[in-house]
Amino acid sequence: MSIKQNPQLAGRVRYQGALPDFRNLGVVLRILVLVNALALLAVLVRSEVGERLGQDVLDMAMRVEFPLILSIALLFLVQPLLGRLPAPGGLIAAGGIVLAVAVVAHVLLAPVDGYGLGRSVFWSWMALGCVLAYFHHRGATYAPALAEARLMALTARIRPHFLFNSLNGVLGVLRSNPRRAEEALEELSDLFRALMQDNRDLVPLADEVLLCERYLNLERLRLGERLVVDWSRDPAADAALVPPLMLQPLVENAVYHGIEPGAAGGTVVIATARRGAEVCIEIINPLCGAVTHHAGNRMALDNIRERLMLFYDLEASLDVEQAGDVYRVRIRLPFRTVR
Repeated sequence: MSIKQNPQLAGRVRYQGALPDFRNLGVVLRILVLVNALALLAVLVRSEVGERLGQDVLDMAMRVEFPLILSIALLFLVQPLLGRLPAPGGLIAAGGIVLAVAVVAHVLLAPVDGYGLGRSVFWSWMALGCVLAYFHHRGATYAPALAEARLMALTARIRPHFLFNSLNGVLGVLRSNPRRAEEALEELSDLFRALMQDNRDLVPLADEVLLCERYLNLERLRLGERLVVDWSRDPAADAALVPPLMLQPLVENAVYHGIEPGAAGGTVVIATARRGAEVCIEIINPLCGAVTHHAGNRMALDNIRERLMLFYDLEASLDVEQAGDVYRVRIRLPFRTVR
């Protein structure tokens, strides 16, 4: 599955169209701030500082907020249709919606608004033009040179020591259990194939879970009964598209910091769940005595947090909580599939 098949998701990584995703929380907030800033600037330019300024700001809010919120609401509703249109068609459709809202707002506000219809339409289209120009500039800035380079650089790392540990684990069971050694080499091959491929496209969460299972099977060769994994997997979340190699480095951190240092081992809890329009992922591991999560762990968390921002903007989050001898990582992201 590829984000190239989904214009709404592709536009967040590589700029491929003129319209932003009007269902993205970050996009909506930026539109509200930008349009209100433009309106306030227009008031400041034409008004004198004094008692009249406050009244002008209130008049501006009366004329701007209703059509602005109505336009955003309509664009939110028709976003699936806009996402399937080519760039020119999407621009025309968005312009038509803004025009219709401007006319409706003018009719409803005519008793208290002295502006003519032509002036209302002009200001509405000017605001739309500024918004689209802003997102065009933002999209062109992030992609392809910046966004793709950062996505490639931020692709999850498998630590070099893991390769040697896995090979040593294979050698350890080669004579006693050659079949298991063969399976381990296949799992190792799958892991590094996933690492080396072009990881710019979103993948189903089920694929990420399968990759983690293979990684954990390899770690069991070395850690044996010290590593216990408690899976809580929601099948309803499996189809959700997530950044590639998002879970594996987090699970590796859990093993590396929570299981490997302790002689008694411990349990890593991995839970996935769909909650309405969101997918929640949680990874819990014990903390072994004075062992702390050093810079390598923080780097992995920062990398994944940045990748979530590139793909989902403000709709996704990664939170970390350390309570007593338990370390918990929570990921929240929107549930989206290829349509």
